[in-house]
Amino acid sequence: MKQFSLLEKQESLDVLNYQIRVCERCSLSVTRKHALTGEGNIEARIMFVALSPGVKEDSQNRMFIGPSGQVFDKLLYAAGIDRELVFMTNLVKCVLPKNRKPSVDEIESCSHFLDKEILIIHPEVIVPLGYYATLTILTKYHADPLAAEMNFAKVNGKLLFLNGEKIFPLPHPAALLYNPSFEPDTIEKYKELKTFM
Repeated sequence: MKQFSLLEKQESLDVLNYQIRVCERCSLSVTRKHALTGEGNIEARIMFVALSPGVKEDSQNRMFIGPSGQVFDKLLYAAGIDRELVFMTNLVKCVLPKNRKPSVDEIESCSHFLDKEILIIHPEVIVPLGYYATLTILTKYHADPLAAEMNFAKVNGKLLFLNGEKIFPLPHPAALLYNPSFEPDTIEKYKELKTFM
């Protein structure tokens, strides 16, 4: 995998981010306010991949600032990780109307953007958050066709080595909004991220 200098990373991201902002590859471009680009430390060792922006993120064009963002900050704090040291992006770059599930077409329309982000940032570990991001990342790096039948509970919080990449699936912070009882176990899983810093 090509290693980019800091200047090359920034220039490449600037070009990619422009392509994301003007993208009209799927119908989500009609209903969004913004197509969210990744944000954070471009030298990050950890890259978080969430599903999609929420309504607040779409409105303010920022990653993780809504209710799940508050949970995300709490989990990072508990893990002893500074948000400024990580890179965050989404599998689908536009808000999904009524918080619905993404279609295969919507995921595929954005997949090349995610591929380029991973290539540019070149993180030590990719951390997909939740089922859809995990399924997509595992399918991308795993030749096993059974990845399509992935059981999230079996890979959640486990470090996987796939095609030269370290993948560490974790629960999406939004899961705690619906199931607060999962918080202690989720915090322990997030704490393991510290070893990658």
